Amino acid sequence: MKLHYSSSPHLRSKDTTSRLMLDVVIALLPALIVGIAFQGLRALIVTLISVLSAAAAEGIWGLLTKKKKLLKDGSAVLTGLLLAMTLPATVPLWLPAAGAVFAVIVVKALCGGLGQNIFNPALAARAFLMLLFPAAMTKFAPIGVDAVSSATALHHMQIPALPEQPLWELFLGNMSGTIGEVCTLALLAGGVYLLARKVITIRIPGAYLGTVAVLTLVFHKTDNALLWMLYQLCSGGVVLGAFFMATDYVTSPTTRLGQVIYGVGCGALTVIFRYTGLFPEGVTYAILLMNAAVWLLERYTAPVVFGCGKGGTK
Repeated sequence: MKLHYSSSPHLRSKDTTSRLMLDVVIALLPALIVGIAFQGLRALIVTLISVLSAAAAEGIWGLLTKKKKLLKDGSAVLTGLLLAMTLPATVPLWLPAAGAVFAVIVVKALCGGLGQNIFNPALAARAFLMLLFPAAMTKFAPIGVDAVSSATALHHMQIPALPEQPLWELFLGNMSGTIGEVCTLALLAGGVYLLARKVITIRIPGAYLGTVAVLTLVFHKTDNALLWMLYQLCSGGVVLGAFFMATDYVTSPTTRLGQVIYGVGCGALTVIFRYTGLFPEGVTYAILLMNAAVWLLERYTAPVVFGCGKGGTK
């Protein structure tokens, strides 16, 4: 018998990092197209600036560190696209460029590169921009009107009251908001694509959205609890965050139980921030806080090694 020796990993998949990144980009295209259709050419310009800035930052960093193949994995392009989806179309055009550079260089590269970052780069960049430029980050243009500020559905629910817009309009994207959050239907279509391609599992988005649904249904602030819950799900970035941000491979748990707890934590924190925070949206900070807790979740939800006890002893 002839034995063949090889280094790990011994189980291999045909899916590469670049293919996974491409799948997520494809899944985001429906929401991006709807965002551009409703918010106009400026939404496309903001997106292009964010993507090109992220790619440029990755390329320059690769030259400085003599790692010329960094751009090939597609992570920089995806980071720029995800960041753009969290921005209003009305932001100054230098702002997505600054955010993209911060995401790629500070959040990812300085932490060791792809696979080493603790926080989701796009969300960390959004939090950074929100901290320094809150006025620009909370100025939304009504559909069909450029550069005029408008309150989002979440702002209206802080009164608290149900938005004046019918629920179906929010579901289809006819509302003020960031480029990528306006159409729940398009985001769900992208999420279904990722599930069908087995890029993600239902554990994190299911636990996330389920927790938001249950908490807002139980702790509703209007007479119609069901409508209050549905408006909470269709408003803001909760669907975008559940399918595209919280499921990031690097910053989410790998264990099944850890993923469920992680999703529940993201949902609970989102509701807490929405109900008590200064700004009506809580998705960004909810996911970032749970990113920081991933190491703890993996430590206590790791399966017991066969033949060993919980502490790894025999």
